[in-house]
Amino acid sequence: MRQFKTESKKLLDLMINSIYTNKEIFLRELISNASDAVDKLNFKSLSDENVQLGDDDLAIRVSFDKDARTLTISDNGIGMTAEELERNLGTIAHSGSQEFKAENAESQGDAVDIIGQFGVGFYSAFMVAKHVRVVSRAFGSDEANVWESDGLEGYTIEPGERAGHGTDIILTLRDNEPGQNGEPGEDYNRYLSEWGLKDLIKRYSNYVRYPIQMMVTKSRQKPKPEDAGDDYQPEYEDYQELETVNSMTPIWKKHSSDVEQSDYNEFYKATFHDFEDPARTISFHAEGTLEYDALLFVPGRAPFDLYSRDYEKGLALYSSNVLIMEKCADLLPDYYNFVRGVVDSADVSLNISRETLQHDRQLRAIARRVEKKITSELEDMRDYDRETYEKFFENFGRGLKYGIYSSYGMKADELADLLLFYSAREKKMVTLAEYAKAMPAGQKAIYYAAGDDRERLSKMPVVTGVLARGYDVLLLTSDIDEFTFQAMREYVARDMPKVYEDDAAREAAEKAQADGAEPELEDRHLELKNVATGDLDLATEDEKKDAEEATKENADLFTSMKDALGDKVEKVAVSARLVGEGDAPACITTEGPLSLEMEKVLQRGPEGDMENLPKTQRVLELNAKHPVFAKLAAAQKDGDAKKVELYAGILYDQALLVEGILPEDPVAFAARVCELM
Repeated sequence: MRQFKTESKKLLDLMINSIYTNKEIFLRELISNASDAVDKLNFKSLSDENVQLGDDDLAIRVSFDKDARTLTISDNGIGMTAEELERNLGTIAHSGSQEFKAENAESQGDAVDIIGQFGVGFYSAFMVAKHVRVVSRAFGSDEANVWESDGLEGYTIEPGERAGHGTDIILTLRDNEPGQNGEPGEDYNRYLSEWGLKDLIKRYSNYVRYPIQMMVTKSRQKPKPEDAGDDYQPEYEDYQELETVNSMTPIWKKHSSDVEQSDYNEFYKATFHDFEDPARTISFHAEGTLEYDALLFVPGRAPFDLYSRDYEKGLALYSSNVLIMEKCADLLPDYYNFVRGVVDSADVSLNISRETLQHDRQLRAIARRVEKKITSELEDMRDYDRETYEKFFENFGRGLKYGIYSSYGMKADELADLLLFYSAREKKMVTLAEYAKAMPAGQKAIYYAAGDDRERLSKMPVVTGVLARGYDVLLLTSDIDEFTFQAMREYVARDMPKVYEDDAAREAAEKAQADGAEPELEDRHLELKNVATGDLDLATEDEKKDAEEATKENADLFTSMKDALGDKVEKVAVSARLVGEGDAPACITTEGPLSLEMEKVLQRGPEGDMENLPKTQRVLELNAKHPVFAKLAAAQKDGDAKKVELYAGILYDQALLVEGILPEDPVAFAARVCELM
């Protein structure tokens, strides 16, 4: 018996037990080796006119024998001499394929696609086999040789017999291992079934460029006997037929102009187990220092587990048509986790097991290009297929918003223009860019209101007051919306008409345009303002003057109301939002970064009952022009402290109800209303 070169026993033990985490990939490795052997012979036929081969002559065969517990992978490729068996299989980590690629790098072209790199894939067979027998006959030789090993001490090489050129790898599978201590056992019988082998071939080697053939069992109806009566029931029989199991040509390698959309749809539904067509198909090929093909799909609906903890993002990663990872998470940012598809590149740096990637600049470069392509396609859908985009955003918009929030606004430049919000004035979904384009000339902020119901929001006094001044308000109804805006802080509106600081500059620009000059454009930084927080600075000078006078004249009233409400409010003040007799008598606003809606969202969370949750700094704003205010002032003047306290409580609770918040004490609120009546 010959000994393996290098520290064979240690290295082989490492190979079998450490390098590979998934035993079933052994079949992928052996089929890849067979494909390389066929590729080498194909290359020889292209470079040597004395070697004549047809495409039908090249194939890989998989067969099994349940009784003998053997699995055989055969090819009619280049084969190996005894010396090559010694060099390739007797020296662990010697890659004949890698050597071949290096020697013929300049002349291979597209006709050859060598997969092997590390020279270790063959030994993955010992993860499932207790004995491996390799019978090989080199092309052009009359002799065959047999390499055998149990994967422990060494191997033998002896003369053998094979009808033609190529290689047979015969695995004698291990016995099934029962489970222990509650852990599942190992079922090696699954590699001795037609269904199990076909499943592995389709999963890992479906796009190997040569036919992978198996004898499969099929059923057919027996001929009807001539003497059969009217009550004859058809009889069926099983038979064996050689079938090509793999598809060979991957759809992502084809030019998009040569593929019907229906073919893409069928591939998507079959591969990703969806019953709806994708909303968008993205196919592209990258060349240069890094070459790869990508086929991406934007689903037509959100999977039921998209926002669950168990959902796994990622694209299927292939290298030279061989599946490496079913879901490579590094190829997609979290906010595009809904995208499904395939990336195929022979250039990515794989680790020795080919189960995972080495994290390097190549992978990052592909991920950046994939992200840009997805963004570009979504922008195109937004601009030219709005109905489809709005449906897409309904399904996946939450993830885009979360991408901005979770990055603390760092991803706003990439994602902000993909967001849609409901316009209270336009009564439809609009982008932030569309909102900005429709703003009056002097508007310096984007106004929004947050709540859980669009209809209620549109009727809130803080919203109707802003609308009455000619400004639109975005109605935010998702619990993530306001957190997203807080992370963004502002929106940069591109290519907006320039706002001039004085009349002279504006007139000069208008004159220049009249003479044929292009209008001047600028990027405008617009603050995102909640209409229910802080000072919006929308009041006219007269309104500000009236508010100041009302504040001075009724300072004692505000003090009394604040005392009546206690720590429920930070202060009571005259409103600059509610300025007409027809407006509401009062509203609740907040100071600081936390709004009423954000407080509600936090209270609905898993820690909603904890005392240390942040609280809003509430302000009760009064409409000084409303008849109720006159009654309040009269009660204060008459010294009727009880009525002032009664009115203060009712106005505060009414304002909360308008915000969709129940009073802290509904019984007391009802009692106050009854007392007033």
